[in-house]
Amino acid sequence: MGVDELAPDDDALRNVAETFAKLGVDLGSMSPDDTLDALAQAAVERVPGARWASITSYEHDRFRTVAATDDIARQADAIQYAVGSGPCLDAIVDDTLYRPRDLRHDERWPEYGERVSREVGMRSMLSYRLGHEIGDRVDGLNIYSDEVGAFDERSEVVGLMLATHGALAVALTANQERVENLQKALLSNREIGVAMGVLMARHRVTRDQAFGLLRMASQNTNRKLHDVALEVADTGSLPSIAGERPRRKESAAD
Repeated sequence: MGVDELAPDDDALRNVAETFAKLGVDLGSMSPDDTLDALAQAAVERVPGARWASITSYEHDRFRTVAATDDIARQADAIQYAVGSGPCLDAIVDDTLYRPRDLRHDERWPEYGERVSREVGMRSMLSYRLGHEIGDRVDGLNIYSDEVGAFDERSEVVGLMLATHGALAVALTANQERVENLQKALLSNREIGVAMGVLMARHRVTRDQAFGLLRMASQNTNRKLHDVALEVADTGSLPSIAGERPRRKESAAD
């Protein structure tokens, strides 16, 4: 079979391109998990033969489903986790893709194939490892069908494009989130440092004592340390640390 026969037609390529053009517009407001939801939905809409899709995450020696188009896909995933074997798990661990044609008769995953076909009616799958890592976490894309041989070479190529570009989208949003968190942390630390300097100069205390005063004020007023630091930096004064205790009511005996 030649390369042209394996490649998706122009309409399929255009559909995939349009999918990620839309995802790209939405990325600014998406968290990594939102992107995974969008990727699973795109797989069902764009991969020929797909009925359901899900995203499996592997982290700290544990597999879990982090996005799915339907509870049926979640059930199919859960069976893999329960038996400890299946195309999804192996695709992530082996860093490859699997396309079982008939799960009922695939010798690689006999227990999973028997259970998933009997319990939820799954017959064929496409499973990919997404080419990104978020910390110690690795994700995989699972595409399901209730028909035997639902996925052909064109399905495999379109799914691979989705898995590849989806991984880039997830990595982008994850990195953006980390950058934003780092910026917030740096800003907060700077403001806390300014407040500590104010207290050190005004009350002639050490660095550790100044931080202790900020922390005590934060706990006493039930406010975030960052907010207390802002007040100190703006006003030069520390919120009350020793709150006024309510007076004990005198009893009749008193």
